[in-house]
Amino acid sequence: MFISPAYAQDAAAGGGMAMVMQILPLILIFGVFYFLLIRPQQKKQKEHRAMLQALKRGDRVLTSGGIIAQVTKVKDGVDEVEVEIAPNVRVSVLRATITDIFKPIPANDGAAKG
Repeated sequence: MFISPAYAQDAAAGGGMAMVMQILPLILIFGVFYFLLIRPQQKKQKEHRAMLQALKRGDRVLTSGGIIAQVTKVKDGVDEVEVEIAPNVRVSVLRATITDIFKPIPANDGAAKG
């Protein structure tokens, strides 16, 4: 029924340490989530923003709707880009809907042997 004096003293002295031992796994889990999930996602978003700012006329882009187009006009100060999706078919799209820029692959004509 009664708590022995030795056990009561031990519980009072180790109370702060027990609290730290309970919080430590939560801190470790948050650290793992930060380095494996949050930080890489922030880096990816930063690279995507830089890619969108570097858009220029003539770039081939992929929109979030799956349309491959060529940039014909980049409007400064506006979040729109004019793209050509077919010959003489130009539409305005938001920069945020551009998911990727296709880099031109240089032709290697010297390697072809006939």
